Amino acid sequence: MKFHELTAGSVIETDVRIITESEIVEFAKRYDPQPFHTDRDFAAASRWGGLIASGWMTCSVAMELVVRRVLTDSESIGSPGVEALEWLRPVRPGDALRVLVTVLESRKSKSGTTGVVRWRWDVRNQADETVARLTAVSLFDVR
Repeated sequence: MKFHELTAGSVIETDVRIITESEIVEFAKRYDPQPFHTDRDFAAASRWGGLIASGWMTCSVAMELVVRRVLTDSESIGSPGVEALEWLRPVRPGDALRVLVTVLESRKSKSGTTGVVRWRWDVRNQADETVARLTAVSLFDVR
């Protein structure tokens, strides 16, 4: 999508991505090696009652989905950061995640060369429960 299509109030839905046990474990072993992410038996005996994905993995999957649906072929040049991030529910093997992107604000910078989009990403599972939510700003080259 192009910057001019990202208007305040717009809601964009991504495709769905199924989360596998093997990718939960592989991601966690590399980036978040806590046993409730990496060890099936430990996780089963934990308060979680089974393996759960790292919140950082959930964010990475959300990024993948948004890139594929919104940012590919856009003028995206990155992000100065995230305002808020919440992990609301555990993500488990077999969950089907999608992202609902709501554009909160869209404007050009004072110079007129950069598009600024403030948006909320709601990561939802197959039961339409929000598992993660973030609010961020993204920048676009609009020269």
